Amino acid sequence: MVTRTFWIIAGLLLVWSLIGDAVYLAQTTADLNELAKTDPGTARAFAEMPDWAWSAYAIAVWVGTLAAIALLLRRRIAVPLYAVSLVAVLVQFGWSFFGSDIIASKGASAAAFPLFIIAVGAFSLWFAYSKAQQGLLR
Repeated sequence: MVTRTFWIIAGLLLVWSLIGDAVYLAQTTADLNELAKTDPGTARAFAEMPDWAWSAYAIAVWVGTLAAIALLLRRRIAVPLYAVSLVAVLVQFGWSFFGSDIIASKGASAAAFPLFIIAVGAFSLWFAYSKAQQGLLR
């Protein structure tokens, strides 16, 4: 039986994903010259971010949104979609943590929100997997 908790969590995961989509669009279309006036470290990181890291970012957010929709439709494909999204998040933040100087320029606290994003990605995968194992996803 599908509980109200399932629908609430699945709905929140979709909202989370849509917010991620909006942030991705804002960051990919940002005027880096304007951004540099208020946040030069982030502007530099965006300018130096390689195409493969931007691609991983795109895969993470858009596949995550597809996974959230699949979860709301109670489709088992949500599990591998969340897995792909989580791997893409790890690739993208791998560059952010190890390929850029963002932590050095902004401090260790700059890792807090990316770590939260990774945790939400891991939770999403676990949640979808557990619901698939319970037979709630077709």
